[in-house]
Amino acid sequence: MAELRDRILSELRRISLPNGEDIVSMGFVKALAVESGKARFVLEVPPELGPRMEPVRAAAERAVAALPGVSAVSVVMTAHDQGRPGPPTFRLGRHPTRQDGAAAVKGVDRVVAVASGKGGVGKSTVASNLAVALRRQGRSVGLLDADMLGPSIPKMMGTNERPESPDGKTLTPILAHGVRMMSIGSLLREDEPVVWRGPMLMGALQQMLTDVDWSGTEILIVDLPPGTGDVQLTLCQKFRPSGAVIVCTPQDVALIDARRAIAMFRKLDTPVLGIVENMSTFACPACGTETHIFGRDGAKREAERLDLPFLGALPILPEIMLSGDGGVPAAISPGPAANAFDALASRIAMG
Repeated sequence: MAELRDRILSELRRISLPNGEDIVSMGFVKALAVESGKARFVLEVPPELGPRMEPVRAAAERAVAALPGVSAVSVVMTAHDQGRPGPPTFRLGRHPTRQDGAAAVKGVDRVVAVASGKGGVGKSTVASNLAVALRRQGRSVGLLDADMLGPSIPKMMGTNERPESPDGKTLTPILAHGVRMMSIGSLLREDEPVVWRGPMLMGALQQMLTDVDWSGTEILIVDLPPGTGDVQLTLCQKFRPSGAVIVCTPQDVALIDARRAIAMFRKLDTPVLGIVENMSTFACPACGTETHIFGRDGAKREAERLDLPFLGALPILPEIMLSGDGGVPAAISPGPAANAFDALASRIAMG
């Protein structure tokens, strides 16, 4: 059903509005569900557009109904009545508020940061799959996308839903693959950039940890931005995470930056749970020959040198890339990728 859901979203992105945007990017498509070939979703539009959106609703219904595998379609259009305003708007991106000392994240037992010294090493892929693997092991899991300037978790988790705010002061996490998820990307249009200075980034992280209802979460995975900047400092100084997982690739240039990240966490008194070597090896699908594209055992040797646990090596597998683009993490489907993430999740859960 996940594949059919993706095809439906792709088809709905073809439904354009007069301003050139599509109904998915504008966040008008809500509560999309597919069950036994029956698709249903809500088209939630601003009140001023309501009277003119019926042709768009009808076009969306026809487009989805024409897709192979769809046996029935239900599209409900809603618009908040101007005399009856909807829930108050939650505003993200204020400057940080004063906080005396470090505080626990309300409703969360453990906070685990997934970090990297540099970008492009697959940190968000590891974070999303780790969260799903932990959930499949029976844990109650949250996933916070703290990479404010490059949020990718909504895409990887296959959701375009917007979080609800019942009172304008708190946000309810989105549920994706059984994981409670929150990302600034879920509050923006797909192509809308975040152009913020450090204080706004720090304030937004503080909001997503204190103003989101994380109640009943055993492990909150925080996908940090690359580097050693304001977001990392805010997390470690104001919330004292249980530990950090460092993701890197085997080559020396990635290990140099990983060392900096490890040194930062140690200076901030945040335990480093260990190192994950991503993109470790590639096995040729035709002949089975294993190739170490980015070098061999670099992260493992670095873990030994720094007296840190080596949490495992994740191979280069096409299904990991395809699953990330498709919004269905590889940890969900049985296979080598899922096995690797399951082993990683077991080590993190014990740590």
